[in-house]
This record gives sequence, structure tokens and C-alpha cells, in this order.
Amino acid sequence: MSNIDSRSCVSKNAIIGKNVIIGPFTVIEDNVEIGEGTVIGANCMVGSFTRVGKNNHFFNNSSVGTAPQDLKYKGEKTFLVIGDNNTVREFVTINRACGEDEVTQIGNNCFFMAYSHVAHNCILGNHVVMANLATLAGHIEIDDNVVIGGLAGIHQFVKIGCNAMVGGMSKIIKDVVPYALVDGHPPNVFGPNVIGLKRHGFKKSDISLIKTVYKVVFDSNHTLKESIKQLESDFEPIEVVTKIIEFLKSSDRGIIR
Repeated sequence: MSNIDSRSCVSKNAIIGKNVIIGPFTVIEDNVEIGEGTVIGANCMVGSFTRVGKNNHFFNNSSVGTAPQDLKYKGEKTFLVIGDNNTVREFVTINRACGEDEVTQIGNNCFFMAYSHVAHNCILGNHVVMANLATLAGHIEIDDNVVIGGLAGIHQFVKIGCNAMVGGMSKIIKDVVPYALVDGHPPNVFGPNVIGLKRHGFKKSDISLIKTVYKVVFDSNHTLKESIKQLESDFEPIEVVTKIIEFLKSSDRGIIR
């Protein structure tokens, strides 16, 4: 039921779903699962202990599930898990995790443009877009509907909240709050990602509320703890507010102001 080019090298221990297409000179290693309807182009690499969901499209010369680029890695068994309906363009690299039984995880409906990179132990949500040459270091967490511009570099252990947008060529070394538009070198928060929020169906009232919350977080002289306290006391527990509060509480690196 699948179309596997005779010039490819597919392990007998790999599980290949229905209607999978595998192009020439592609290597599928041991202990790999490829979900139904996935297309893998020519000259691709899918490393061991990679699980790929349904209807993904890997373009030519992409490489996923290879060993992490981490000096601590000593060959332990680690994993890469990729969801459904993702697009992985040319020369994209996505590494499996570092640390016994640890996982690098990609959600659904993500789009990785050419030469972008996802390092070990990263956790990405759904509908994440990484433009050309955008790079994630290890242990990064990215929530749903985040856009990362071309040539942007994200420091290890950074968290990026939902519906945020990071401008191209930015250097992100602290956490990015949900809904934010961040750009520059050094980066600054320029307010909510209004265009992105509208595209994802946010109401005008929600966007206005986010702007008001941002004034407490960014336009006051409060510490982070003081901002959290004021948000909890002054605002109703509406989802857009609680997402920001919970994110601020979970931030280990501090936030971009």
C-alpha cells in the first residue's frame, strides 16, 4: 500500500503506514514509525527511535531524529515524536532528545521552512511556524500558534507563550509572554501580536484586554511578583488573563520587557 523507492534504504524494523511515499536515497533507520499518508522526499534521513504521525511532508534533504548535538549525549536511548500534518522543508534538522528515555516533541500542523533547526529536548505545540534559518537551542518550550522569524536564535531553556511572534534575526535569551510581538537586537516587546491574534479569531474585546494586562506587566515599575499579584486581584479569571498569569509564574529565566 506504500510507495517506497527501490533506491532508498528502509530498515526491516521500521513500521511504515499505509499510503506512505519514500523517495530515492532516503534512509529510514531501526525502530522508526511512519504514519499513514506521510511523504518523505529524496535524500532524507529519519533516525532511530523516531515516531512520525499521519500526513506529514518531509521535503528533500531534511534530517530528523538524529543524535542530539550535545556533549553530554553518550548514546542513550532517546526519542523524537512528531505529530500530524506537519511540513518540513529542505535541509531542516530536528534532533532527538538527550538523557535516557527523554523526548523531543513536535505537535500538529507545524511548518518548518528551509534550514531551520530544532535541538534536543524541545517541546513544540501546534501550528508553530519557523521561518528560514530560525534556530532553537535545547530544552525550549513553544506553545501553540507561535511564529518565529528567519535567522532568529532562541537560547536554551527559553519558553515562548501562545500566539507570540518573534521577529527575524532576533536573539531571544529570556521568556516571551503569550500574545507578544517581540523584535530587535536586543529584543523588546512592542505590544500584542495584533495581526496574529486577529487571524486566529480573537475578539476585539480580548485584544483590548490583553493590551490592558500588558500595561500592568510592561508599563509599570512593578517587579514580576507585584505584577502577578495585581493581575490576580484586579482582573477576572478570563482565559487570556490566566494564560499570562500562569506563564509569568512558570518563568525561570525572566521575561523580555
